[in-house]
Amino acid sequence: MSMAPDLSTASWRTSSYSNGDGGECVEVADNVPGFVPVRDTKLTDSPVLALRTASWAAFVRNIKR
Repeated sequence: MSMAPDLSTASWRTSSYSNGDGGECVEVADNVPGFVPVRDTKLTDSPVLALRTASWAAFVRNIKR
């Protein structure tokens, strides 16, 4: 049984915190039920970090502190 989400229809968007000048950028996909996939904007064929939605929410909450 695979725990990896199906990313075949993932709709990627650049993070709102990416500055657009070639710096460190990430993309996230919002349409993957139960997960928030994250990848490097410059390396779209690289591995994807797929976080459970609760883990992503905790991560975002903690970095905003």
